[in-house]
Amino acid sequence: MASSEFDNNPFLSSGLASTTLHPLGLEVIGAEGCWLHLSDGRRVFDAISGIGVSSFGHKHPTIHGALQAQLDSHLHTMVYGEFVQSAQHRASALLRETLPSHLDSVYFVNSGAEAIDAALKLAKRLTGRRRILAVQGGYHGNTHGALSVSSNEARKAPYLPLLPEVEFLNWNSVEDLERIDESVACVVAETVQGDAGVRIPDRAWLQAMQARCRATGAKLILDEIQCGMGRTGRPWALDHFEIQPDMVCMGKALGGGMPIGALAASTSDMAAFAHSPSLGHITTFGGHPMACAGAIGALTCMSGLDWEHIEQTNRQWQQALQAHPAVRGARRIGAFHAVELTSPDQVQHLVEGALTIRPEMGLLAFWFLSVPHAFRLAPPLNASEEDMNLAMTMLMEALDRCV
Repeated sequence: MASSEFDNNPFLSSGLASTTLHPLGLEVIGAEGCWLHLSDGRRVFDAISGIGVSSFGHKHPTIHGALQAQLDSHLHTMVYGEFVQSAQHRASALLRETLPSHLDSVYFVNSGAEAIDAALKLAKRLTGRRRILAVQGGYHGNTHGALSVSSNEARKAPYLPLLPEVEFLNWNSVEDLERIDESVACVVAETVQGDAGVRIPDRAWLQAMQARCRATGAKLILDEIQCGMGRTGRPWALDHFEIQPDMVCMGKALGGGMPIGALAASTSDMAAFAHSPSLGHITTFGGHPMACAGAIGALTCMSGLDWEHIEQTNRQWQQALQAHPAVRGARRIGAFHAVELTSPDQVQHLVEGALTIRPEMGLLAFWFLSVPHAFRLAPPLNASEEDMNLAMTMLMEALDRCV
């Protein structure tokens, strides 16, 4: 293709890679609290929290303070696992306080997808098995390993072959769990499915999955990359379901805006990475002190959240959405919303129209990869009632005008 074909793409036309031929192209010059500030002078309410990353808003003083303190101390000094660095130890301690007690070891990596890949490796190493079961509708990232256990076949097709011996369980089917047997290394599942449109599982299904894994020796891996760090109205989505997974994968909001992922497991399981062979899993930038400082700030912010306020304000959003005649359905858990319209075209019009719904301000909603007739909302968890009310007013205006 001639370069002129990409002249309207702000990434490909300027020497950058692009994830789509039609990006939103907003030029952000600043961000604070719930608001993105654009180069044209407008501000936009970030109703998706950077796809779940900025769950405590932008420029939070606690997070910025932790980052500044680390910046004044040191940046990268050595690949992970060789030097003792206080930021890693403190971030791990704060994180482990929020998790089930048996998950007493944390491996920091660079992203949620990397955490998934690490978990798959560890499960194979511990069990000596190769077969992996994932769940229909699941999305875990775009590395080869994470994409292999994601279920959108159209998105995988151009990159085949991926990992072998990966199969998919039917979502929410207790009967299908009989497929978990002594040949299975692990079962990987989002505790609450994000890209599938905020699908909330039955507690009995997740508990039966855990029981079946324990009976067969398969490792249960929960993906809390999108649904964790307070997004569902509790520190972790697993807190709603009374389950004790063997591993938990985390990312997105964990870093408070810094790139980080983490795998939590028991110390006895995690020790397998250290021998036979040594360096069984290794990363240059995993556990970077700045990313860990971001996690320290984010975990501190999470500890101070008002869970009742989150539930109240997001329930009001759901009720308002359900009452709008253009909305066909609105699912929610905590501050994690999926809003269904009639068609993908309506979603397109809504997302684009909401950005410019008022001359001086707008609202950022976004698509799901796998549910084209729905859009996502995931507002900052510490958003004020005033900002939440203003954002919902703009969203109602956009639904009235654009759908």
